[in-house]
Amino acid sequence: MQHVNGALRRVPPSLLYVGGAAWGGWLFWLAATGGLGVEPIEALEHRYGKLALQLIVAGLAVTPLRQWAGLNLIPFRRAIGVLAFGYVLAHFLVWAVLDVQTLSAIWADIVKRPYVTIGMVGFATLIPLALTSNNRAIRRLGPVRWRHLHKLAYPAAVLGAVHYVWLAKGLQFEPLFYLGAILGLLALRLVPRKVRVAG
Repeated sequence: MQHVNGALRRVPPSLLYVGGAAWGGWLFWLAATGGLGVEPIEALEHRYGKLALQLIVAGLAVTPLRQWAGLNLIPFRRAIGVLAFGYVLAHFLVWAVLDVQTLSAIWADIVKRPYVTIGMVGFATLIPLALTSNNRAIRRLGPVRWRHLHKLAYPAAVLGAVHYVWLAKGLQFEPLFYLGAILGLLALRLVPRKVRVAG
């Protein structure tokens, strides 16, 4: 693990931003050119949402991996979180601008469809985290207040997974897997364990 952490220290977090933005752009290009099937808007919306959830799971896994396995991914946690929000925002914009299209229909969906309501609450919960994911915000809020604020990521993650489960038709394995993974990663935070990080 010491060698792995040493190698990871040589990887700049900026590569995650570049890779994440490039992948999102590539998916949009595929949707625009017919590469995502006969329902490109719906496919793009789902792909962005699923990627956001995967990144949220990855972000939640950083601390348990460090505590239980000694794998230090802390330098990448901010990039993972910002990319997760970026994909949530892209998911929302595809739904609102390309799919639903009108403000009245957007509001009607939020009010009448519980899975949309839950998704919007989760999205709103992530906004203050995205706005304060920078060093200036940490200095202004102070480390303690900043950490307390960023614990909003926990309910936001659960809401996102419930949104996916509710959106899926019937009990499908994949949405339940993400919900179980998120609940499991949150539960690990309740188990006291300290592991020295190698390297």
